[in-house]
Amino acid sequence: MEGAAVGWIAAIVIGGIAGWLAEQFMKSNMGLIMNIILGIVGAIVANAILGVFGIAIGGGWLGFLIAGFIGACILIWLGRLIRR
Repeated sequence: MEGAAVGWIAAIVIGGIAGWLAEQFMKSNMGLIMNIILGIVGAIVANAILGVFGIAIGGGWLGFLIAGFIGACILIWLGRLIRR
């Protein structure tokens, strides 16, 4: 199943889960909508950053979840850094 894409509904659900996991890991307090946004945008950010280093996370829902979690953690960390 190479090149399997994640649909919009799945992206919202998986993004919400990735954002929630990052929220728990980083001990922040965000809402449901912000978790979804963090997970989806985080996946885009993580894929871009890891792509620069030549690291590719597999496609499909598991790759999107991992990338979303990593990217959401980065975004939460950057948000904290800017607020200081």
